[in-house]
Amino acid sequence: MERVSLQDKSFRTYIPYSEIDKAIQRVASELNRDLSEEDRPVFIGILNGSFMFTADLMKKIDLNCVVTFVKLASYSGTASTGHVREILGLCLDITDRTVVIVEDVVDSGTTIVKLVEDLKKRNPKQIKICTLLFKPDAYKEVLPIDYVCMRIPNDFVVGYGLDYNDLGRQFKDLYIID
Repeated sequence: MERVSLQDKSFRTYIPYSEIDKAIQRVASELNRDLSEEDRPVFIGILNGSFMFTADLMKKIDLNCVVTFVKLASYSGTASTGHVREILGLCLDITDRTVVIVEDVVDSGTTIVKLVEDLKKRNPKQIKICTLLFKPDAYKEVLPIDYVCMRIPNDFVVGYGLDYNDLGRQFKDLYIID
């Protein structure tokens, strides 16, 4: 689809799935190279936005690993509220494990910083951050983002798991406001 309408907004194709898939393959190769079985990696997807990315990424990971999810919320409409709420927490022991946070988009960095702070209290061996989209112009934190599929401007996008007021997650491509 070239264009989609969601509630009061119109969106046009921004990044087709073929480009998304190539970027995910590149990052998966980096993770396969950098991590090992001894790292006993735990991949933690951030719901709801990262569900498609996490699924596609995990299909390309060649390591024995654990995949789990947490649910955090910080968006309302097209903007971050600046307040992170935990809706579904982690029910897994990550002591001395390598943790890879799998995020859909890192913009201000508020969610990622809050999650890393919470995870550090559980004594992991190390924490890595992997994101589908990174908005460097919006990023306000100093925490390094270890694996980035794509860098984009600070534009609002939907599709491929990302939503506008709970709509549009099912689209395989990414769309931008028209």
